[in-house]
Amino acid sequence: MLKDFTELMEKVSSGRQYTVCVAAAQDGELLHAVKLAVDMGFMRPILVGNEKIVTDLAAEVGLTEFEVVPCDDVDECAAVAVEVVKSGRADVLMKGVISTATYMRAILNRETGLRNGSLISALAVYELKEYHKLVYCSDSGINTAPDADQKQAILTNALGAMHRLGLDCPNVAALAASETVHPKIQASVDADMLVKLAEQGELPRCVIEGPIAFDVAFDRHAAEHKGIESAISGEVDLILAPNIETGNALGKSWLTLSHAKWAGVVLGTTHPVVLGSRSDTAEVKINSIALACLLAQS
Repeated sequence: MLKDFTELMEKVSSGRQYTVCVAAAQDGELLHAVKLAVDMGFMRPILVGNEKIVTDLAAEVGLTEFEVVPCDDVDECAAVAVEVVKSGRADVLMKGVISTATYMRAILNRETGLRNGSLISALAVYELKEYHKLVYCSDSGINTAPDADQKQAILTNALGAMHRLGLDCPNVAALAASETVHPKIQASVDADMLVKLAEQGELPRCVIEGPIAFDVAFDRHAAEHKGIESAISGEVDLILAPNIETGNALGKSWLTLSHAKWAGVVLGTTHPVVLGSRSDTAEVKINSIALACLLAQS
């Protein structure tokens, strides 16, 4: 169990060096995060972009250890970076100053991209001062209204990633508005289905409960007050969001009101992918780099 991002950084820094290829790397804030990762010893950067701009910006932030793959067309940088990763020269793909649509199009290309046959999904990880360990959440950024089969794929992706991070049997809360299964509330029906799949051994190792409301999932007193026996209450590792609005709202409420720290990666690909936003701070970027590097462990 990783308690916080400090422990995550210690874990990744104690292992091997990972090569991260950045698509459209001509951004000072991004290169600052790259430098921090290089200084910590776990990252070797390959920077795709305009050679002069990238080199000048790297000098400004004091980054000296890197390789540049020249590419003057920003929209082409994603395809070039994907090829670098797919060829085995890099372990992780990272988004730079390029549109998300262009970036994802290169990743999802059926001939040249990084598909592995699974559903593509997003995994977010949060450090909250009100909680005693990292909280994982999926999917809060890619699949808008997943059906039951897609939720199974999202959960499978997330559990596989968490297992690689050392969580042997994560506690999963399949969120809904209450603990009652109601045919008109699809989230409750889907959550019940996932619990049954786990009982049948058709999911990666986990303890999953659902449908379960947020208060019961995170507050044992709420569970006891409602007369609900829960093995995961107060000890949740992974939130399975019923839809993108729920996952997005949860994450942004934590970031806004609790000043949470976070990281995010894309799953369902042959190699870990960092998506992120240009507006992300250097701290968010390095957290995401470190998370992706750990997921690249063989």
